[in-house]
Amino acid sequence: MRHKSYLEVENSAERAKTKDIKVLKGLATYLLPYKWGLVGALIALIIAASTVLSIGQGLRFLIDDGFGRNDAALLDKALLVLLGVVVLLAIATYARFYLISWVGERVVADIRKKVFDHVIRLDPGFFEITRTGEVLSRLTTDTTLLQVVVGSTVSVALRNILLLFGGLILLAVTSPKLTGFVMLFVPLIVAPIIIIGRIVRRRSRTAQDRVADISAYANESLDAVNTVQAFTHEKEDQTIFGKIVEDAYMSSMYRVRARAVLTAIVIVFVFGAVGTILWLGGTDVIAGTMSAGDLSAFVFYAVIVAGSVGAISEVFGDLQRAAGATERLFDLLATDTKIQTPAIPTSLPTPVRGAIKFDSMRFIYPTRPEMPALTNFTLDVKSGELLALVGPSGAGKTTVFHMLLRFYDPEAGEISFDGVPLTTVDPIALRQNIGLVPQDPIIFSASAHDNIRYGRPDADDAAVKAAADAAAATTFINKLPDGFDTHLGQKGIRLSGGERQRIAIARAILRDPALLLLDEATSALDAESERLVQAALEKLMEGRTTLVIAHRLATVIKADRIIVMDEGQIAASGTHNELLQAGGLYARFAELQFDLSVGAPTEAA
Repeated sequence: MRHKSYLEVENSAERAKTKDIKVLKGLATYLLPYKWGLVGALIALIIAASTVLSIGQGLRFLIDDGFGRNDAALLDKALLVLLGVVVLLAIATYARFYLISWVGERVVADIRKKVFDHVIRLDPGFFEITRTGEVLSRLTTDTTLLQVVVGSTVSVALRNILLLFGGLILLAVTSPKLTGFVMLFVPLIVAPIIIIGRIVRRRSRTAQDRVADISAYANESLDAVNTVQAFTHEKEDQTIFGKIVEDAYMSSMYRVRARAVLTAIVIVFVFGAVGTILWLGGTDVIAGTMSAGDLSAFVFYAVIVAGSVGAISEVFGDLQRAAGATERLFDLLATDTKIQTPAIPTSLPTPVRGAIKFDSMRFIYPTRPEMPALTNFTLDVKSGELLALVGPSGAGKTTVFHMLLRFYDPEAGEISFDGVPLTTVDPIALRQNIGLVPQDPIIFSASAHDNIRYGRPDADDAAVKAAADAAAATTFINKLPDGFDTHLGQKGIRLSGGERQRIAIARAILRDPALLLLDEATSALDAESERLVQAALEKLMEGRTTLVIAHRLATVIKADRIIVMDEGQIAASGTHNELLQAGGLYARFAELQFDLSVGAPTEAA
């Protein structure tokens, strides 16, 4: 059974309401800033369509007055006029194509930026149940569809609409009788466009979802390619990916089949109508009730009208696909973050001290509603205190960090920072005063300079180097091919685990936060690097509040206080020696990690 994403669950009701291409009206907001470009394109479009339609009148005049009177001079003039019309048509077409393409590119660029700006601010709960590949598909594939529509399809549609109505008017002027027969065929052509067009739209939406599945699965597998190969899972991944690709292929073929049927039906009715009208007109010419020039002009306009209707049927299919893409993008833009910035946020005190208080807090992850991550969690952390969180995996230690960073809001209770409730503070202002060193450090595809400077983009090179020195990172960075300017590769592939950790520590040091969060910050370091980094961290922790998550108890012996967590609650609290003497969970951990028969390490050790 296919995984349902957050977007599909949240917006399934809205999708059911959308039946046609009206969703494209939402693009008007993005088109408005470029209205003068659109006006210019529209003027060029009208000129181009008018020149095409004028050719029919020139054809009628040439046949009746030129060929009918054997006037060679008139034929020469007709050629010159035709060349002038062609030049005007070329200039107008160039202006129309350039302006509408420019507008299309600008609109898509704006939408891509807006979607990224919106997604990058969504809370982590969104990404828990939404695949990154699906978001990327909307940001790339769907916006590309819009670019084709705004920068080309709409222009083609308007051009053919002008030709259609202009051609119909000139048909009526040329021969009202034959025009009446033309109008009899219009409902036969329009009906399948509307009926089959709806089917095309639904199948387009499904096809786009299946393409998103391809991107999502490939992204996930390639991100974990080392694990895939280590567990020799290539064949299974190939089989699964092949099935997903085949599903996408079949969905696309359903759409293609519907569009092909639509096109075939339109061709049959359009050219059947042209043949019938040509037969009727030929009968009138033979009877002398219509001139050969009028019939030629009428056939010319009939072909123009028929071609326009056929093109519009094709355009309508493109608009259906664009409607599906637009709906998906607007679904994404309509997804609200669960972490809202207050209308009038409360400012943190100056200077920020880093005092923290959890008051009877309860929290449940969206993906695990049956299992509370924190329950009745109450904790008071003083400014400048070094607090360690220990406990088994799943006890809620990392969740405490997530709550402090306000990645989530509690179900009940309250968290305050320097006495100010977190829900009243701008999340950005809060996070600017927090430094995080995660257990699995994130290294971006950039230089060492840029990675360290990530938390303080305005920091100069001297500050970056000082932070690297403090994190014992300068030595290995200088050994890289271009030193601090060396590109570290995707996810820091050019670095070892310990080197990546030291880059992350340097990043936190440069940020100089009031609250420091260390999640197993030295877990990936060798003994020598750990000694150097631990010394740097001890200097960094002076005068600032620090929370440390640790599984290795030797790293938290000197903590002012150790909080033992179990099943989302505080099981015990005290110093290392106090907890040893009290027995319980912490003592069992210590027994496993220290040789207590010889004597456990003490604070004085």
